[in-house]
Amino acid sequence: MLILNNTHSQLPTFLLTGIPGLRAAQVWISIPFCLLYLSGNSMILLVIVREQSLHEPMYYFLSMLSITDLSLSLCTLSTTLGVLWFEAREINLNACIAQMFFLHGFTFMESGVLLAMAFDRFVAICDPLRYTTILTNARIAQIGTIVLIRNVAVMLPVVLFVKRLSFCSSLVLSHSYCYHVDVIQLSCTDNRINSVLGLFALFSTTGFDCPCILLSYVLIIRSVLSIASSDERQKAFNTCISHISAVAIFYIPLISLSLVHRYGHSAPAFVHTVMANVFLLIPPVLNPIIYSVKTKQIRKAILKVLNQKQNQL
Repeated sequence: MLILNNTHSQLPTFLLTGIPGLRAAQVWISIPFCLLYLSGNSMILLVIVREQSLHEPMYYFLSMLSITDLSLSLCTLSTTLGVLWFEAREINLNACIAQMFFLHGFTFMESGVLLAMAFDRFVAICDPLRYTTILTNARIAQIGTIVLIRNVAVMLPVVLFVKRLSFCSSLVLSHSYCYHVDVIQLSCTDNRINSVLGLFALFSTTGFDCPCILLSYVLIIRSVLSIASSDERQKAFNTCISHISAVAIFYIPLISLSLVHRYGHSAPAFVHTVMANVFLLIPPVLNPIIYSVKTKQIRKAILKVLNQKQNQL
C-alpha cells in the first residue's frame, strides 16, 4: 500500500465527496441554499449597521453571530460549490488543513458567541438596572477578542499535528469540505494524539460553552418565575426564544455529526453526508430567519430597508 509521508514526499491529495445518489440534482439543490447562506446574514448585518436603534449589546452580539455564520459559509463554499457544480473534488493537504482551521475555528467561535448572547440575556433579565453598565462597548469588544484568541489557541495544535501524519493511497473524504475527524481517520500512522487534541479542542470550547449556556437559563428561569405578573414572565421568556432556537440548531447538528464520525463507522456514507450538510447549512440559513421572525426590532428594520430600496427603484 502506498504511504505518503508529508515531511519527505509530495503532499497527498484528498478527494472530496458530493451528495451520494443526487449527482444530477445537486447543482440545483445548492443554488437556493447558497443564496440563503449569504443573503440572510448580510441583511442582518446591514440593518444593524444602518439602524441607530439597534446599536445595543444584544444586536452587537447578533452581528457577531452573523459575521461568524458568513465566515463559516465562505470558508466551505469554495470547495462545496466546486464539488457540486464542477466536480472539482481534489484538495491538497495544505489547503485541507487551512480549511480545517477556519471551519473548526469559526464553529467554536459561534459556540462562544452563543455563550456571550446567553450572558447578555442573563444580565438583561436578572439584573436589568445594571445592563448598560455591565455590557459596555469596550466589554463587548473584549468578549469578542477573548473568543477569537481562545479559538486560535485550541486550533493551532490540532492542525499542526495533522501535518505530521502519513496517509495511505485511499484518500476519499466523506464530505465536500475537510473535517478533522474525517481527515485523521485516513491516516496510516497512529492518530491517537490527533484524536485527543481534537477532543480537547471540542471540550474546551463547545464542551465548556454548552453547560454554561444551560446554567444561564436555569438562573434566568428561576428569576423569571419569581416575577409576579404572568404578562411580564411571558415577555421575559419571549426575549429568549430566538437565542434558544439558535442554540438548538447549532448544538444538535454538531453533536450528531461528532457522534456519527466517532461511533457510526458502520453507518452508510449517505448518513455521514447528510449530517455534514445539515451541520453546515442549518445554522447559517435558519439563524437570520429566526431572528427576523421573532425579533420585532429586526423585522421592522428589515422592512424599512426593503421599503427604502423599493422607493429608490
